Amino acid sequence: MQLTVRDVSRFLNVSESTVTRWIHQRGLPARHVNGQPRFNRFELLEWATVNGIKFSVEVFDRLEAEDEPGQTLVDGLEAGGIFHDLKDTNKDRALRALVEVLPLPEGVDRELLLRLFLAREASATTAVGDGIAVPHVRNPIVLHVERPMVTLCYLERPVDFGALDGKPVYVLFSLICPTVRSHLRMLSRLSFALHDPSFKAAVLRRAGRDEILREASRVEAGLAAAAVTSGK
Repeated sequence: MQLTVRDVSRFLNVSESTVTRWIHQRGLPARHVNGQPRFNRFELLEWATVNGIKFSVEVFDRLEAEDEPGQTLVDGLEAGGIFHDLKDTNKDRALRALVEVLPLPEGVDRELLLRLFLAREASATTAVGDGIAVPHVRNPIVLHVERPMVTLCYLERPVDFGALDGKPVYVLFSLICPTVRSHLRMLSRLSFALHDPSFKAAVLRRAGRDEILREASRVEAGLAAAAVTSGK
């Protein structure tokens, strides 16, 4: 479904005039239909994630109606795993190290995936600020996996990802999903969690797996409560 300026203003909690200004000044992706801007929900989520814009819980209400129920960020992290001290000397080597640890099905062409990651970074950075990047968010990685996977990796040392805030990256999140819709939903939940101060702090200080999962579970509980409240 194509979104209108009014839809986007509600999702991003800003005025319609701000949405229009962001199209021209901040590269908010839009297409014009009969002279009116229209927005793709996936492109909107990617843009909001990379630009650090928090969005409304209403996004999740619509996704729940269309997507497979029951997959949370906690589920994704448990399936994808958390890895520490990936060897790197630059962005290319960091992405190669990421691809090597991804829990992919047997037979997946990891070199092809690496080329896709590198092509995405060549077009625009996936760094979201504060030392975090979400590689390859524009073109979902859809593979024959049983459920969405969110892999969290820590680099041995920070590397330059061309982040807008100028900070080098040492935290990488990667998403592997069975459908485009499940990727959209999981990206939404990850982006929402990265706006939660406690979850983000746990990630940035390299907290243990159990603590990160607890923080993710707490965020999910708050998200569910907010969805119930917004539906009243």
